[in-house]
This record gives sequence, C-alpha cells and structure tokens, in this order.
Amino acid sequence: MNIHRTIAATLVAAFAFTLAACEQEGPAERAGKALDNAVEQAGDKIENAGDKAKDTLDEARK
Repeated sequence: MNIHRTIAATLVAAFAFTLAACEQEGPAERAGKALDNAVEQAGDKIENAGDKAKDTLDEARK
C-alpha cells in the first residue's frame, strides 16, 4: 500500500507542477498574441476600407 501512496503522491505532484507551468506565459506566447491582435486589427481596417470603397462606388453610380 505504501508504494501506491507514493506513486499517487508523485502523480499528483507532477500534475500540480504541470498546471503551474501552464499558467505562466512566455515571451513567445506574448509575441504570438500580439501578432494575432495586429493581424485582426489589420483585417478590420481592410474590411472597413472595402466597405467605404463600396459605399463610395454606390454613391458614384447614383
């Protein structure tokens, strides 16, 4: 029974350390999030520019 408790305690400790390591954000993750944000903002601006161009073209046709 002591071996089972030792194995269980080891597994619980390993799981706890794994969870603790996952909570910390490294520089690569921060850079990735910043890049995702920049790409999303650029996409929004391109979409807005396309909408404005369409509206201008529609107004010119009238």
